[in-house]
This record gives sequence, structure tokens and C-alpha cells, in this order.
Amino acid sequence: MRLSFVVPAYNEEAYLPACLESIVAQTRELGDAVEVIAVNNASTDRTRDVALAVPGVRVVDEPRKGLTFARQAGFLASSGELIANVDADGRLPPGWVAQVLDAFAQNPKLVGLSGPLVYYDLSRFQRLGVTMFYWLAKTLYALNRYVLRKGSMVQGGNFILRRDALEKIGGFNTAIAFYGEDTDIAKRMFPMGDVDFTLKLRIFTSGRRLRHEGVLTMGGRYTLNYIWTMFGSKPFSQKYLDIREGADGKLSSEEK
Repeated sequence: MRLSFVVPAYNEEAYLPACLESIVAQTRELGDAVEVIAVNNASTDRTRDVALAVPGVRVVDEPRKGLTFARQAGFLASSGELIANVDADGRLPPGWVAQVLDAFAQNPKLVGLSGPLVYYDLSRFQRLGVTMFYWLAKTLYALNRYVLRKGSMVQGGNFILRRDALEKIGGFNTAIAFYGEDTDIAKRMFPMGDVDFTLKLRIFTSGRRLRHEGVLTMGGRYTLNYIWTMFGSKPFSQKYLDIREGADGKLSSEEK
């Protein structure tokens, strides 16, 4: 089955090349069975240029700033039966693509698959905190999916959706700016079939947001917005920060 990668990118010239190269390196032998789409989301830096410099990558321009606008634009431009949503600072570990294709081939009812983020640039203590958060999230996921049967869970930046199911629910909810966008998708995809979250499907990514805001703060914020979105109509947090890292390694933020 054809696999489409959609990579939203707003001012990601520093991180995007490594992300795209990790995808291309793992899918080169699959030929036309894979497409890679980088969505230039109103960037003001060299994001578009660095994406075009990676062989095999197609660039889609989305002038409306916002993660869900970018995800939706990439989805509409894609042609694969499976849509892999990877953030611009993500990097695929070995075997990621094979694991995804095997999971969907083994379970025709599977419409969504996701796993955790592994933050390669955090301290050992910070990574321990993230690991504890994911075990708590896994428990909440199991309770919600199998007991309450209200929905499931996907991790933004590391999730794959079956195209026909995503079309049936109308794609991504562009009314949600940032927090809760992944929970909203998990909630709406749940009636379409199986939406699985497994700790075995990992993606490496930057911990810049956690370093800027703190692991405990971010863990609490994501948990609150998961509950608020899953059992309400919209996320609790309406504002968010764009966290970017300059050439000097210093983090900066811009509130949206």
C-alpha cells in the first residue's frame, strides 16, 4: 500500500533537512510506493529551499499559519492509502516504516497507529520524567479506549492514519490551533476502526519545547488538554508558543 509522509514546517530550516533525509533514507528502495510532502507553513526563513534541496521531496505551500492547516494541506495534496504525520524536528529510527506497513497489513480494521516521542537532546533525568508520563498516558489510553470507549490516543508528530477513514471524518479540524489536535483526531477516528497506541513505535525528536517550558509543565498541559478535548468539544488551551532554536543554540518563543 502507498505511504504518504506529511511534514508540516514553520521556520524549520535548522531541523527539517535531518527529518526529510531520515525518511528518504528509509524509503528509497520502496520507490513509487512512498511520497514525501513537506508543507511550507507560512515560513519566513529558508524552510522551502532546504526542503526542495532534498531529492524526492515535494513542497506544498500553505500560507495560513497553523499546524492543522498544514496537516490538512498535506493530506489533500497526498495520494497514499496511509498518511504518516511526522513533525519537522522528528527523525525516523531504523525499522519504523517496516513496522508501520506490517501493522496495517496485519489488521485491515486498523485506521490509526501512533507511538511515543523520544527526546534525544534532553538530560537523563528529563527523559525519565517523559518515560513516566508515557506510562501514565498509556494507562489513560487503555481506560478510555477499552473501558469508557470514548476514544483513543495518538501522539502529534508520530501517527499514521488510513486515508479512507480520514476522508470520512472530513480530515483535520482546522478550528484547533495546536493543543488537542491529535486528541481530536483520535476521538473522531475511533468510530471508524481500530486506533492503536504502542510504546514500540518510537520517533526521535527535539526536546526544545520541554526544555523551554519544563517537563512537568508540559506533561500537565498535555494531560489537561487530552481530557478536555476527549470529553468536551474543544481544548482547554487556546494559545501556544512556537519554540525555535537559533544558530547560537538559544531557544526563542513566539506566542500564538
